[in-house]
Amino acid sequence: MNTLSSFVILYPVIVSTVWIIGSVFFSIQQRRVPLINFHAGQPDDLVSVLIPAHNEADTLKKVVESVANITYSKLELILINDGSDDDTLAVMHELAEEYTKRFPVKIINIERNQGKANALNNGAKLAEGEFLLCLDADCYVDKDALKPMLAQFYNDPHVGAVAGKPIVRNRTSILGRLELLEYVGVIDIIKRGQAFVTGHITTVSGVVVAYRKAALADAGWWNADAITEDIDVTWRLYHHKWQVVYCPQSVAWILVPEHIKDLVHQRRRWARGGFEVLFRNRGMFVTGRLSEQWLLMDMILTDLWAISCSFVTLFYLITVLFTGDLIMDGVILFLLLFISLVQFLIGYADSRKSDFINWHDLLLLPLYVIFYWFINLVSCLTALGSFFLDPRHVGSWRSPDRGL
Repeated sequence: MNTLSSFVILYPVIVSTVWIIGSVFFSIQQRRVPLINFHAGQPDDLVSVLIPAHNEADTLKKVVESVANITYSKLELILINDGSDDDTLAVMHELAEEYTKRFPVKIINIERNQGKANALNNGAKLAEGEFLLCLDADCYVDKDALKPMLAQFYNDPHVGAVAGKPIVRNRTSILGRLELLEYVGVIDIIKRGQAFVTGHITTVSGVVVAYRKAALADAGWWNADAITEDIDVTWRLYHHKWQVVYCPQSVAWILVPEHIKDLVHQRRRWARGGFEVLFRNRGMFVTGRLSEQWLLMDMILTDLWAISCSFVTLFYLITVLFTGDLIMDGVILFLLLFISLVQFLIGYADSRKSDFINWHDLLLLPLYVIFYWFINLVSCLTALGSFFLDPRHVGSWRSPDRGL
């Protein structure tokens, strides 16, 4: 139990320290190290914008409007209706009429809901662009998001995907603001740290990501059986020796769940997707590059930490119940809170302008530490159970939580 307790305490401290240091140097690298092969004279290649949608009649107009505002001229838009039972398809036809003079608009109608990966595969078949920009149907993409992504592709012909940065836009509840802190102080920091330390990231963000079409074809496109197509395709690209890079300059404003039940469902899906990736790519522990082996090991240790944390917490509660002694190590608590504070201050400094985050949002930090621990612990344990009880589960869509 002492060994487990030490692991539960030390693992997040060590990993957070590594990601914090990596994030700082990544930011320095972004400002001071120019891209090698990119220059202003690069040709304007056609970019196909893919927007898959299931029951998105209320959100489609805004995301297409944001696409129309992108500061890049050679676009085609592909709207994919995946078995919607609302007016999504009718809205798509309205948008095609409205924007057909700006760029070509293609519509794909899939009769039965078969999931995002299948929808993207259908869209990619019709895409004529060398690069694909994939967006969720409830986000607003920034007008300057595309050019930094293309710069990464031109810089290195081995780059198969460029991950953008999601920014939380619905902050009408405490839960929404807590998720804002998570995207700024955890998800963004981890991706920056991973990108600098390993040259890889665990996963692209499916809400805003660009792909080299040739790389996707080489990797076998998206896996329709994967419950999280973005995590799965990231590792399919690694398996075929393509690079995946993080580009925080390319942002999209997203909606996040503002109900606990929907948030746990989302995180359980993410966690299960991680288990699937570990199982499908277990051979890369032997054949993969060192950076890929390192990331896979980090995923395993994170899952082991969640399991260990549950045992330690249960043991601690039983001890308190039977002895009445509340044992708390002040030094350890201070260390954990200090690491969290440093991590969020760095995230705040990097994201203050793009995320429109204010310093008083950091006042929720103590509550966030509890929130993050509880949500991710529950999500990991329930996902682990579902992975073994229902290993053949196939991805499909349901209408998401649109917030308060």
